[in-house]
Amino acid sequence: MASTSLNSTQERRANSAAGGLMLLILFLTLAAAAWGLFDLIATNSPASGVIMAAAFLAFILIASGFFTLQPNEAAALTLFDNYKGTERTTGLRWVLPWYRRRKISLRVRNVTGQTLKVNDKRGNPIEIAAVIVWRVTDTARALFDVEAYQTFIDIQMETALRELASHFAYDHAEAEEPTLRANADAVAQMLRDKLQERVAVAGVTIDETKLSHLAYAPEIAGAMLRRQQAEAVIAARTLIVEGAVSMVENALQQLSARDIVKLDDERRAAMVSNLLVVLCADRDAQPVVNAGTIYQ
Repeated sequence: MASTSLNSTQERRANSAAGGLMLLILFLTLAAAAWGLFDLIATNSPASGVIMAAAFLAFILIASGFFTLQPNEAAALTLFDNYKGTERTTGLRWVLPWYRRRKISLRVRNVTGQTLKVNDKRGNPIEIAAVIVWRVTDTARALFDVEAYQTFIDIQMETALRELASHFAYDHAEAEEPTLRANADAVAQMLRDKLQERVAVAGVTIDETKLSHLAYAPEIAGAMLRRQQAEAVIAARTLIVEGAVSMVENALQQLSARDIVKLDDERRAAMVSNLLVVLCADRDAQPVVNAGTIYQ
């Protein structure tokens, strides 16, 4: 599992200058170079030539050090491949021209992972995919501690999702265990925690994760659908029987309390049987008028 290395690079603030001040100095060097050129033409003085050359060289060096940063953008500065700091101040900035500037976006990004075919906790093949919201918070780690932080995040996202699926059943868990289908929020939070642990080395913060796709694999989808339908029928029948028994019990109690009819055990059993058939049948009952007695 990826973890933060003890030798990881830590972001620090870079020493850059305000671009407005350096822009003013740039115009001054341009003016000095122009004055030296005019004076050299007028007086042919060697000092004027030296001033012009020096001012022109300074103009080139200063002009080469400007760079700009947009909101939610940073630039990591390196000197001969040695990290010197990160500049986050937006606008026009300036550093010595021999500093290399590597810009990196700090904006929030969405990544939709590919649909993966994995096995859940009970060994059933399922299809699962997730969406993550992330952003770079440590530019030094993102640029220098991993090869390509965006590719790294994609790979770690797939690995974390596969590991997560193996800890939960798709549905029908035992002993009130959470499932991928019924406990989506808890599953998403666990995915976020696992993914954050994995990508911390890249200086990335995971803001949110959500499962975007969850289904049985096609080869077992039909069987699982029939299972769900059977369970739904059983649940409905159970509820009907419980209601019918309650209604029969209530009817018998009211008949006895109001002394409407005297029922012995055999008549009571027959009445219970008839009421349960009527109440639990999936078709409308056909009324039958009994003109005799059950003893004949």
